[in-house]
Amino acid sequence: MSDLSTDRVESIVNSFVDPHLELSFKDAGVVNSVAVDGEAVSVSLTLPYPADKYRIALKEELQALIAKDVDNDQTQLSLAVESKIIAHSVQQGVKRLEKVKNIIAVASGKGGVGKSTTSVNLALALAAEGATVGLLDADIYGPSQPRMMGLSGQPESVDGKTIEPMKNYGVQTMSIGFLIEEDTPMVWRGPMVTQALEQLLNDTNWADLDFLVIDLPPGTGDTQLTLAQKVPVSGAVIVTTPQDIALLDAKKGLKMFEKVSIPILGIVENMSTHICSSCGHEEHIFGDGGGVRMAEEAGVTLLGALPLEMSIRLQADNGRPTVVAEPDSRTSEIYRSIGRKVAARLSKQAKDYSDKFPKIVIQNT
Repeated sequence: MSDLSTDRVESIVNSFVDPHLELSFKDAGVVNSVAVDGEAVSVSLTLPYPADKYRIALKEELQALIAKDVDNDQTQLSLAVESKIIAHSVQQGVKRLEKVKNIIAVASGKGGVGKSTTSVNLALALAAEGATVGLLDADIYGPSQPRMMGLSGQPESVDGKTIEPMKNYGVQTMSIGFLIEEDTPMVWRGPMVTQALEQLLNDTNWADLDFLVIDLPPGTGDTQLTLAQKVPVSGAVIVTTPQDIALLDAKKGLKMFEKVSIPILGIVENMSTHICSSCGHEEHIFGDGGGVRMAEEAGVTLLGALPLEMSIRLQADNGRPTVVAEPDSRTSEIYRSIGRKVAARLSKQAKDYSDKFPKIVIQNT
C-alpha cells in the first residue's frame, strides 16, 4: 500500500484535467484545499461554471484517479464543490447590464435548425446545474419561447416603469409573445423591431442573473446588428445541422460575431443523427460530421451533437422541454454538458472589472 500523503494527493488532484475547461485543476486554479486523514481524503473545489449535476460523476472520477495512483482501493473521498460565476467583458463601448453578469447569444444563419429548442434547453440546463438564468426571446416576428416554456398571460409591472419577467422551471423569461396574441402578426419595420428588442432587454426587471440566454432570430440582419452594437454580449453559440446548406449559413453567422468582436463559445450540431424508434437503425439524415469540420476550420469548440428525436420536438411544443420533461435521459445529459461547456468556455474569457472602479462624483461646494 502506497503512502497517502497530502502532497501526493494534492498533486494527483491538481493533475486532473477538467473536461469542460480543458485545463488541469492546477492551471485552472480551482483547488481550495486538500486534506488527508488516514485513508480519508477531503478536497474542496471552486469551479468557475455551474456543476450541480456533475458533482457525483466528478467525485467518482477523482476517487478512481486517486485510488489508482496510490494503489489503494480503500481510499474514501469527501468532495466539496462550489461554483462561482463572475461577469466577463463585453464589446468595447457597451455597458454591462447591472443585474446580468453574462449574456449569451444563441444564433444560426438560417431557420429550421432547432435554434430556439436549443436555446430553451440550454437555459434550462444552466439552471439545472445551479445557475440563476434568464431567457430573452429576441425573435420579434416569430416568438416561440412562451409556448416552449409553458407560459401564458401578460407580465406585471410593479413600479410602472419596468416589467417583471415571467417564470417557470426556475428560469426568468421575457418575450414579445407575452404582450401580443399568439396569432397576431408583427408587421413592423426594422427600426421598430430593434427598439422592441432593446426595451425587452433593458426594461425587464431581471433578478441578478448569472446568465441571460438570448434566442436570436435566424440571419444576420437588423436584430443581430443591434445586438452587436448595443447589447453587452459576453459570447455567442452557433447552432447548425450537419447539412451543407445549413453549414454555409452558420459560417456567415460565425463570421458576423467575429467582425463585431463577440467571442464564439462554440458550435452545437443539432439533428446530428437519427435512431429509428422501431428498429434501432442509426442514419445520418442531414449528413455526417459537418459540425466537427466547421469547428475545426473556424478554430472553435464543438460543444455537443444532439440527435434528431421526435420527443425533443413534442416536449418543446407541449411546454415541457427535454431537460425538464426527461431530466435523466441521455439527451438531457447532452444539453447539460453543453451548458457546462458554454459556461466553462465563457469563464476563460477576460473578466469584467467595471464594478471595481471607484465612482467619481463632482459636487458644487
